[in-house]
Amino acid sequence: MRGISRRALFAGSAVGAAAAVLPAVPATAAPRPKPAAGCARYRAAYHFTVPDQWKNDPQRPVWIDGEYRYFYLYNPDYFTGGTQAGTAWRLATSTDLVAFTDRGTAVPKDTTPNGDVWSGSAVVDTDGTAGFGAGAIVVLATMSPDDGPASQAQYLYWSADGGRTFTPHGTGPVLPNPGVRDFRDPKVIRDDERGRWVMALAEGTRVGFYHSTDLKRWTRAGEFTEEGLGVLECPDVFRITADDGTTRWVLGVSANGKAAGLPNTYAYWTGSFDGSAFTADATAPQWLDHGFDWYGAVTFEKRDAHGTPDAGVRHAIGWLNNWDYANTTPTIDTDGFNGTDSIVREVRLKRDPAGTHYLASRPVTSLDAHVSRTVRLGDLTVDGTRVLGYTGTAYELTCEITWDRLTGAGVQLRRSGDGGRHIDAGFYGDYAFVNRRGAVNPDASGRWQESRSPFDPSARTVRLRVLVDHTSVEMFVDDGRYTHSTAAFPYLIDRGLALFTVDGGAVFRNTVIREFTVR
Repeated sequence: MRGISRRALFAGSAVGAAAAVLPAVPATAAPRPKPAAGCARYRAAYHFTVPDQWKNDPQRPVWIDGEYRYFYLYNPDYFTGGTQAGTAWRLATSTDLVAFTDRGTAVPKDTTPNGDVWSGSAVVDTDGTAGFGAGAIVVLATMSPDDGPASQAQYLYWSADGGRTFTPHGTGPVLPNPGVRDFRDPKVIRDDERGRWVMALAEGTRVGFYHSTDLKRWTRAGEFTEEGLGVLECPDVFRITADDGTTRWVLGVSANGKAAGLPNTYAYWTGSFDGSAFTADATAPQWLDHGFDWYGAVTFEKRDAHGTPDAGVRHAIGWLNNWDYANTTPTIDTDGFNGTDSIVREVRLKRDPAGTHYLASRPVTSLDAHVSRTVRLGDLTVDGTRVLGYTGTAYELTCEITWDRLTGAGVQLRRSGDGGRHIDAGFYGDYAFVNRRGAVNPDASGRWQESRSPFDPSARTVRLRVLVDHTSVEMFVDDGRYTHSTAAFPYLIDRGLALFTVDGGAVFRNTVIREFTVR
């Protein structure tokens, strides 16, 4: 995050920041009682949510003994704030990245003089290079002991029980701050070719690269600079094999492109990387999500049942929120928490006809195993607005829209009975969009209501896959090169669904709705 320290944000953060949009949120930070029995619930039906209090940045999951171990930033004192404000690392485990089991706090805060624990990364030290034993889990994370202008540094924690509990490696940093304001969010990978570890670190408008043989002593090796996207955060670097058989490196960052009319999500470049320098294929970044709410995202290896990684697929997960309105959500009072993640994605590298490599996303395939109801509506002809008989608040809709002549088409989600409230997703002219203006949503400014991505209408066909949950909409367009993740808070009585076209008719082919049950 930018502008205000994380500790300052959490000190009394659960106040009425949402009052202009969600009048039910109280204007004090007093502890809240548990929601009353029968109270309307906004907790997501099939997306990951924090059990209580607060979550923000996902931390890259690691694969151990047949399951993914997913850490994330967690503040157990979100409602009370005060001196204990700030984040720890909480753990959840999953075998399929849809159903998760909470395992409690793994890396606690305020157990050393350095205070709370920020973003970083966990690695499995298979060969015991750090001296904690073969297979130890090592966490490198940012801490800021005095919250001063050059206080951010990198600290080490280690675990001998598979990541359930961690021990601090002393109280001093393994990578001290060289005297700069922004020095955080270490992402560590293993460079097997050169027998060392590589760290990517967010340093303002730069990503710094560091080497280490033992995870304890780090040497600066190079940097990548990007101006114009604000303060870069949560760097990501990985190698992936494309669908054409070529191999590229990807450098990603959470970045703020709003001033330039660009997203405020995950920017990335494809290119080459020698462990010290990243050379991008193109100057301008691409974006893994064009919505408003896919921040602090991480990617991680897809593993088969035997633990073998798939060189052609990465998983990805993002925080379904935005620092501009991070405390604005009805879940605080209905369910006693603030913190929802995107659906886990499978990300592949593809190459378009112009020769550009890009990342394409789709929901994780294991979501199919949680389908509890399927409604097949077949081919539907639409000219104007067609209200469907289906109603619901959490589901997936897929269809292929075909047409001869029209300006736009799409779906109206979470539609009110009188048609006055809804979230629209589809395309218009030369852009695809998600528009949340017609529903209660967290953006009180009114400036960030419709997200857009490029769209070519000349094919006269488009495939849409839209995931709807109680407080979110995620749209995947065609092969998933363009996606939109957006938070919104429709009234729970708004359950309708409609199809629409603009300036012409279209056929919504193979229209299917699926509901999910996750236990």
